[in-house]
Amino acid sequence: MSAPADSIEIQNVVASTGIGQELDLEALAEDLPGADFNPDNFPGLVYRTQEPKAAALIFRSGKIVCTGAKSIDDVHEALGIIFDKLRGLSIPVDENPEITVQNIVSSADLGHNLNLNALAIGLGLEDVEYEPEQFPGLVYRMDEPEVVILLFGSGKIVITGGKRTDDAKTAVEEIVKRIDDLGLLG
Repeated sequence: MSAPADSIEIQNVVASTGIGQELDLEALAEDLPGADFNPDNFPGLVYRTQEPKAAALIFRSGKIVCTGAKSIDDVHEALGIIFDKLRGLSIPVDENPEITVQNIVSSADLGHNLNLNALAIGLGLEDVEYEPEQFPGLVYRMDEPEVVILLFGSGKIVITGGKRTDDAKTAVEEIVKRIDDLGLLG
């Protein structure tokens, strides 16, 4: 069986950037084919790229949030497309606007069923939220790396809050070690 860290898959990368000026979203929605703007439902304009697949949430302030990308490279590529579209509409955009990764959501499989009741106690109640009547997973807040891990009885886990791609690998290796040290792995 392969190591749990080998099963890590990035599910979503969320990043933010800005073009440093206010935008007329009504006009932008008309000029940007495929843009979705419904201010009654959401204050931003939504523009989706197909290759790579991602969604940009463009706000009146000029801030842009990119979500749905599967890698940091995809974020940069999708935002590059957006920047080019804006430049094509004569909206000035810096050559390389700063892009900040806000959150990387990954999933992995520990390869063993987990006893979440025992884990809730073993991992320390101060770092754990486990209310099976409310949510079927155990929420574990890790300090290093600073991520939140959702653990499920099936052994599947979700890692959220990472800022770098290797945060998930470090978190999986650390949680496997902690669970193993408690004698609760397999």
